[in-house]
Amino acid sequence: MKKPKLFIGHKIREARLKNQMTQKAFAEALNVSTSYLNQLENNQRHVTAGILLALAQTFGLDLKTLGGRESDILFNELKEASKDELSHLSEITERELALAVKHAPQFAAAYSQLYKTANQLKHSLIEFDQAKADLGLFPTPYEEVRDYYHSIDNYIDEIDKEGEKLSQITHDPTLPIFDRLQKYLQDTHQIKVIFGGSADYPNSIRYFDTSTKTLHLNPSLPRSSQTFQIAFTIALIEQDQLLDQILSKLEFKHEESYQICRIGLANYFAGSVLLPYESFLERARLERYDIDLLRHHFGASREQVCHRLSTLQRPGNLGIPFFFARIDQAGNITKRHSATKLQFARFGSACPLWNAHQAFSSGSEIIRQLAQTSDGEQYLSFAFEVQSRSGGFKDPVRRHALTLGCEVSYLKQIVYGDGLDAKNEDNFDPIGISCRTCERKKCHQRSIPPSRHQFNVNINQRNLLPYEL
Repeated sequence: MKKPKLFIGHKIREARLKNQMTQKAFAEALNVSTSYLNQLENNQRHVTAGILLALAQTFGLDLKTLGGRESDILFNELKEASKDELSHLSEITERELALAVKHAPQFAAAYSQLYKTANQLKHSLIEFDQAKADLGLFPTPYEEVRDYYHSIDNYIDEIDKEGEKLSQITHDPTLPIFDRLQKYLQDTHQIKVIFGGSADYPNSIRYFDTSTKTLHLNPSLPRSSQTFQIAFTIALIEQDQLLDQILSKLEFKHEESYQICRIGLANYFAGSVLLPYESFLERARLERYDIDLLRHHFGASREQVCHRLSTLQRPGNLGIPFFFARIDQAGNITKRHSATKLQFARFGSACPLWNAHQAFSSGSEIIRQLAQTSDGEQYLSFAFEVQSRSGGFKDPVRRHALTLGCEVSYLKQIVYGDGLDAKNEDNFDPIGISCRTCERKKCHQRSIPPSRHQFNVNINQRNLLPYEL
């Protein structure tokens, strides 16, 4: 059987560079011409037994490593990787893999190692999920539902259009939307709206008594919230089959997730009734996404407007892709949606350098920030505080910061970008997802070292942080 020709150009080049020799000097040492050596290094000529021997004798190369076994191993590794969807090599032929090993062996080896690392990480995550399942630490029902909305860019076309349809049916410019929906509920479903809790649930925000066909609303709620609760009730009555259809396609691990998601879908419907997609987006563009002008025009709350702005991803008529988050005073993110690359912390508090935290000291005033994440993406972020009280003076007041933002490429389309200089890198504050995942080494607000990152502790020196990354 004829022995295959051996091409080891990269090995010859490595040996020459290791010895810091020019092609001319190296060729002389091997007793070949410079042009012949150049052809060998570029795999245009196969190596002969005489060249192999000269490499071994003159430069101490191990013949075992030059016999092609390394190339065979590398080729087999890439071939094996190509069978895994994780590698994205399924469309690559064996001939192309062989050419990569032959002409770009270092790149092929680096890719093979990258695949091995990714595969190990994949299995580690599987084991981690299994361990969490064994300990009862799987994503909570609320986290499961949040992940679902994130996976669909927080836009659900079927529900959005159904809500928009109801908004058109009930449209009457002479009546506020609350009166229109209240009348629709009474005329279509014979359901009466009463302000005040029932005997069994006196302090509830909303209680629908199916036996008496009565919807009880808390009289302390703002009118925008009362309107939202009516639209929510209509969703449960009229869109029940559509909600079931959507939920049947989901694979949640918790039974509670389905009920939470049903509530979320009904909330989505209510938002699309109060702020119908086409007219809302048209008005948002006209007002340059001014939150207060939009809430006055549609009779909605600031939070309702911000939430709706984060859902404007209808195919064929896209709005600006916003991220939206609601944060409590401890820094926990209690609501999050993102149509951008920006991701929010799943564990722990949000980045302390994010302007959302400052909103608690700025009240209802909208504060702005140019921010850059550790991956180099730049954003405009604007935030403000909202307070809600469901009772009298002695009842607790809930305080949250709401933040909305987008990539700086949309700066000129948004009123909150006016006067900000995004061309100057010094105007951007460095922010991260959370200290646990942020790789920035010189952050003065860091609370803990990033996970999976080595750090040093010097007992004889104390800097701003008690450790050095």
